[in-house]
Amino acid sequence: MRALLLLLACLLGAAPALGQSLPELGDRTSSVLSPAMERKIGEQAMQDIRQRDPHYLEDPELTEYINALGRRLVAAAPDARLDFQFFLMQDSTINAFAMPGGFVGVHTGLLLAAQTESELAGVLAHEVAHVTQRHLARMLGQQEQMSIPTIAALIVAVLAARSGGDVAQGIIAAAGAGNIQAQLNYTRDYEREADRIGFQTLQNAGFDVNGMASFFERLQKATRIYENNAPAYMRTHPLTTERIADMQNRAYHAVYRQSPDSLEFHLVRAKLSAEQGSPRDARMHFADMVKEQRYANEAAARYGLAIALSRGRDYAGAEAEIARVRKLVGSEPMVELLAARIKAANGDQAAARDVLQAALAHDPNYRPLSYALVQSLQALGQHQRALQLLEELVRNTPRDPRLYVLQAQSHAALGHRLLQHQAQAEAYYLQGTLSAAIEQLQLAQRSGDADFYQLSSVDARLRELRRLQADESKKR
Repeated sequence: MRALLLLLACLLGAAPALGQSLPELGDRTSSVLSPAMERKIGEQAMQDIRQRDPHYLEDPELTEYINALGRRLVAAAPDARLDFQFFLMQDSTINAFAMPGGFVGVHTGLLLAAQTESELAGVLAHEVAHVTQRHLARMLGQQEQMSIPTIAALIVAVLAARSGGDVAQGIIAAAGAGNIQAQLNYTRDYEREADRIGFQTLQNAGFDVNGMASFFERLQKATRIYENNAPAYMRTHPLTTERIADMQNRAYHAVYRQSPDSLEFHLVRAKLSAEQGSPRDARMHFADMVKEQRYANEAAARYGLAIALSRGRDYAGAEAEIARVRKLVGSEPMVELLAARIKAANGDQAAARDVLQAALAHDPNYRPLSYALVQSLQALGQHQRALQLLEELVRNTPRDPRLYVLQAQSHAALGHRLLQHQAQAEAYYLQGTLSAAIEQLQLAQRSGDADFYQLSSVDARLRELRRLQADESKKR
């Protein structure tokens, strides 16, 4: 976060110059950002978070879960026209936040605090509603004479300050950006609208509609207990008794629909819990849960115990727990991933590869399995096989930057310098770093190990990216 704040300080110091060369965020006759401008701000903020915020969590399984849950809600949300992206922050505070352009951040503390999947879905539905109803666009559209990088960096600093970043709060104040801080705190009308639309989304998606009211009511009680140390979500989304009563009234008049928690919900929570603290404490915690049958799901409790045992290098014990989990739930992608990791940690990469291949045959669309199989092949030195698998994956999901990073790694191991830089360029492009992508293509041109057709491909892509860069400069 310190690096992020230093960058922010530089941006704020350069704000007048940036304002002269970049597009203004609206004019005096407009109070709503265009969807394209809103997306651009969100992408810029996401780039800052990915590159500089140490709390940004790149965990394939957790990211897959939160996006699967998010997609289910977005599909059921009225007026959901944006391409949403959900991401996780390793932060114990209970919070979630929406950024411009359909980017929704979720703190790991929220996942652990939600007692049911419907409660978690209720919070996400509320955040999705803020985006679909364009609350952020309406508020930020009132900012004039500010550049995209400046306002994106300020948004990131505001988010940091919300989690207790006093330094970030000081920079916001020093920059005279208190108006943005205030604008990002939703009005009561916006909160009530997000409640109403979020409730409708929760109902349409098939969740228990009591989830939203029960979670918010519990947070409100926590606020009374902790007073000034209220949950972060309460500080950024002020709750009132009136709002909670309205949610309860809607739930009372809705048709009740039982919505059991998914196995993935329990496994994700167990994974987060088992990876916290010391291996010994985690092992004792989950061993007690299993013994006393106090966990909501036995398979998840044993899965958490397997993680804790593996962290403590008790691989035999971890594999015994995996066998028990399989008897309870059969072949489940997250469980098979853990089984493969345990074998790899115990020095048996070939066995790990075999587990992953079998799991993929059962669940071919679960992307974290594909990532893990590629990495297993790379660990075995089987880079040609890894590249064959990656070629198919890229063909099916061409906008996944992680795949290009893996491609670059295998090409580098095989001494394919042009192909390494070409793949890395695509990864940078998809992550929103156009200048870095161009630099990689220039390195590819000078690699000296390519044929005419490969160089022609690099030249064509370089011209395309330079045109995009020129177009962005013209818009400034």
